[in-house]
Order: sequence, then C-alpha cells, then structure tokens
Amino acid sequence: MDNIRKLLRQQAIGQVTHRLVQELTTPVAPEVTLFVEQMLGPVRPLGVLFYGSGLRSGIDEDTLLDFYIIVRRQADWPRSVLACMANAVLPPNVEYYELQVAGRVMRAKVAILTLAQLHALTGFASLNTTVWARFSQPVRLVWHNDVQAEQAITHCIVRANVTAARWAALLGPRKASPVAFWNALYARTYRAELRVENGQRSSGLVEANLERYEHLLLPCWQAAGIQFDVQEDQVTPDFSDRQRHMAQQQWGLRARLGRPLNILRLIKAVYTFKGSASYAAWKVRRHSGIAITLSPFAHKHPLLAAPPVLWKLWRQGAFRQS
Repeated sequence: MDNIRKLLRQQAIGQVTHRLVQELTTPVAPEVTLFVEQMLGPVRPLGVLFYGSGLRSGIDEDTLLDFYIIVRRQADWPRSVLACMANAVLPPNVEYYELQVAGRVMRAKVAILTLAQLHALTGFASLNTTVWARFSQPVRLVWHNDVQAEQAITHCIVRANVTAARWAALLGPRKASPVAFWNALYARTYRAELRVENGQRSSGLVEANLERYEHLLLPCWQAAGIQFDVQEDQVTPDFSDRQRHMAQQQWGLRARLGRPLNILRLIKAVYTFKGSASYAAWKVRRHSGIAITLSPFAHKHPLLAAPPVLWKLWRQGAFRQS
C-alpha cells in the first residue's frame, strides 16, 4: 500500500510540474523581455520571475512590473555589502528600476532572493507566508541562465503550489469546491500580511484564473500526500479534528508574525531600497499629479532630501483632501 501511495504521489508531482512548466514558459509581452535584458545588462543571475498585475492585467502607461531575481549567492547581484547582509537576514531586498524601453518609460519593482532562500520560503515549514503564497499564483520565468537553473527554480514554484494547496486543505472548509479552498486560503494570507488592498482582492485572484485553480488543487493534494474524497463538484480532504486544530495553531503563529515581519522589511527598505527616491517621485505623480524633479543629492540621500520635498508638496496641495 505504501509503495502504491508513493507511486501515486510521484505521478501527481509530475502532473503538477508539467502544468506549471507550461505556465512558466508561456510567452510574455516583448517589452517585458526587453526590460529584463536591459535591467540585467552583463549580470547573469540564475533566473528572473515575472508576476503580479502586469502579468494578470497587461501593461499600460502606469503599470509597475513585478520581478523576483533569483541568484546563487548574495554577492551575485550588484549592491552594497550592507544590502547583501540585510537580504541574508531578512529577505527579500527590493529595488526600483525606471528604463526607456522601445520608446516608452517602463517601471519595475524588483525583489532579490538566493535560490536557497526561495527553496526555504516556498516550503510548508516556512514561517513567512508571503513567498509561497505569491508563487502559488500565475508566474512566468522570463529569463534563466541555463537548464539547471530553470529546473531548480521550477522545483521551487512546484513546491510553492503544493505548500499553498496543503494549507488550503488544512485551513479551508471541510467540504467545498476547489475554488472555495483557494479563496479561503488567499483570504487568510492577505490578513496575515500588511496589505492595503480591500478584502475582495484575494478572491479576484482566483476568479481571474478559474480553470487553473480548479484543476490544480487535487493534483497538489496528491503530491502532498493528502487523502480526499470527491462527490460531484465538492471535495473533502481527509483530516482529523486534531490535525485541523494543530494546523490552526501553526497558522496562528504565522499570522502573528506576518505583519511584524513586513513592518521590519519596510524599515529595512529605508536603508536598502535602491531607487527609492525615483519610486517615491513616481508614486506621488501617479496619485497627486504633481511632478517632482529630483536632484543628484536626492537620489543619493533620499532621507535627507525628504523634508524640503515634503514641504514643496504640501504647498502645492498634495496632502489636501478633495
């Protein structure tokens, strides 16, 4: 019996991997590829993952692209020693890029992780829910260094989806449709993070990719070794009350840590966010319509330059309620 279960589990992992490889390798808009190539220049990380609203909704004038750059070592991405140390202790670091691509300005928020960090943060034991939750959603591997790097990153994406599906089974309803399990999971992960979006955002993620989520849950459960029952369009994972209670306690710890960890990352970003001044200027222009001209000093010392900029914005009415 154990050998049969092991075989079924291996088959399920192969099925999930096949589906996610198709997703990861689906072509993206050419300007996204051009942006990545220009951003990387001569640097050769292991891979670049593209996700977020730019992938889900397309690219317009104000779209902020979202990337994760995966490296083998912290030193493989050019930045200060302080930034490397901070990323090793409290990943990921975030950087902002604004590039001229195909005759238009494009912008991106870029996070950096080592492959070892990506592997750890997509596992079920991780206390940080952000990374596995993010990569259980649609993502594209828009650049990779070689076949080995592609396979290693793909393994982590499969791991993220299996982790997410396992938590969905443990925390979700006792019996429901596959979509309901995903919706319940993302509602939980949003509450565990410091998010500014409204409560409907988590369900919108699933609604935008219904077929994907409907067909991915059960193979992920099989890959995780979870037994379940299927009746028409309803599925029931086989867990005891004790297992569910223990999972709720484990999740409680993650929920309590989620917001403090994100706040610590925001504090860290004050000192490590490359391009923070340009990012702030873009956000101000986007939300208030007021353009800020940044001096070389402001680019180099954004914290010291902030008070006179804030004073100028106040005088121009940026903080007045409409």
